[in-house]
Amino acid sequence: MNKLRRFCSLVTLLIAPFALLGMRGGTKPAPGKAYRAYLGTYTTKTNSKGIYDIQFDSATGKMSAAEVAGDTKDPSWVVVHPSGKYLYSVNEMGKASTVSAFAIDSKRGKLTLLNQLPSLGEDPCYLSFDRTGKFLFVANYTSGTVAVFPILADGKLGEHSGLEQDSGTLGPNKERQDGPHAHFIAPSEQNRFVYVADLGLDRVLIYKFDSAKGTLARVGTDTAAQLKPGTGPRHIAFSNDRKFMYVVGEMASSVTVFANEKQESFRAIQTERMLSSGFSGRNDAAEIAIHPNGKFLYASNRGHDAIVLYAVDQQSGLLRQIADVPTGGKEPRHFAIDPTGTFLLAENQLSDTIMEFRINPTTGELTPTGETLTVPSPVCLVFVPGK
Repeated sequence: MNKLRRFCSLVTLLIAPFALLGMRGGTKPAPGKAYRAYLGTYTTKTNSKGIYDIQFDSATGKMSAAEVAGDTKDPSWVVVHPSGKYLYSVNEMGKASTVSAFAIDSKRGKLTLLNQLPSLGEDPCYLSFDRTGKFLFVANYTSGTVAVFPILADGKLGEHSGLEQDSGTLGPNKERQDGPHAHFIAPSEQNRFVYVADLGLDRVLIYKFDSAKGTLARVGTDTAAQLKPGTGPRHIAFSNDRKFMYVVGEMASSVTVFANEKQESFRAIQTERMLSSGFSGRNDAAEIAIHPNGKFLYASNRGHDAIVLYAVDQQSGLLRQIADVPTGGKEPRHFAIDPTGTFLLAENQLSDTIMEFRINPTTGELTPTGETLTVPSPVCLVFVPGK
C-alpha cells in the first residue's frame, strides 16, 4: 500500500504543471454547439433548386457548404416548427401560390414533402406559428389576405381554420400602395391577438385570435398602430419585455418605435431614418431584429446594401444609431442572428452570397469574419431549434 501511495504521489508531481497550464488557458476551448440552418430562396430565373441546408458552428462561425434539402418552387420564406420535426415554406407563385409542409430527417437534414395547400391569396411572404405550435399563420402580400392553418399530429397542414382580408385607407403611393399588402404576421405574447404589418395601408393591424378554433377577427376597424403616410411597414420586432414594438418601413427606409401603453394600444414615440445623409440612391428597407440580449437592434437596407445598428434604451425603448455596415453584396433581403447571439448572417439575394459578421457583445458592432457562403438567391435563413 505504501508503494502504491508513493507511486501516485510521483504521478501527481509529474502531471501537476501540465494541469496548471491547462487552467491558465493552455488547452483548446471546448467545441461550440453545432446547429443546422435552412435557407429559403427564389428559384424562378435563378439557379436555385429550392430549400438548402447548412451546418453551423456557433463557437467558430464555420459554415458548411450548402446542400439541397428540398426541391420546391420559390420557397422565399421558411420556418421550422418548435418541435424541430417539421419545416413549412411558402411557394410564392402569384395566383398559384401554395404553402408546403415537410418532415425533417433529423440525421441528414433532408426534407420530405408531407402536403401542399393553396395559400388562400397571392404571393405569400411570411409564416409564423401561434404560441402553442398548433397553428400556422400566413401573410399573402399581393392579395392582402391572412390565413390560419391547423398543424395536424403528423405535421401535415389541415384545411384552413381562419381567413381574413386586410382593409382600411390606402397609403399615398399609387404604385406600391394600390391595395392592402400583408407583409408580416405574428401572435401576441399571450396568444390572444395577431399583429399584421400591411405595407399598403401604412398600419399594423390587430386581429383577435381564438387559439381553440384557430380563427381571426378584426379588433375594430380603427384598432391599429398607424405609421406616417408612405412608410410601407414590412416587418416587426418586439422588445424582450414586449413593451415596445419596432416596425421597419420598406418604402420610407425607417424604423418606427411604438410604446405598448395598454392592451393592444400602441403609440408612436420615435421614427429613425435608416439612410446616411449622403446617400441618395434607390433603397428598400427589409429585415429587422433585436439581439437576444435586448440591447441592440439591426435592420437591413437594399440599395444602400448595409446593416444599420442601433443601441436600444431598454427603459424608454428609444433608439440611437451607432453604425451602418456594408453587407459585401447586393440586396440583403434578410439576415439572421445565430441562437447564441455571436454571429449575424446577411443574405445578399442578388450576389448569391451569405456574409458572416461577429457581434461584439458589449457594443453590438459587426465585424466581418471572412466566412462567405455561396447560395443561389438566398432570401431567408432559419436555425433548427434545439440542435
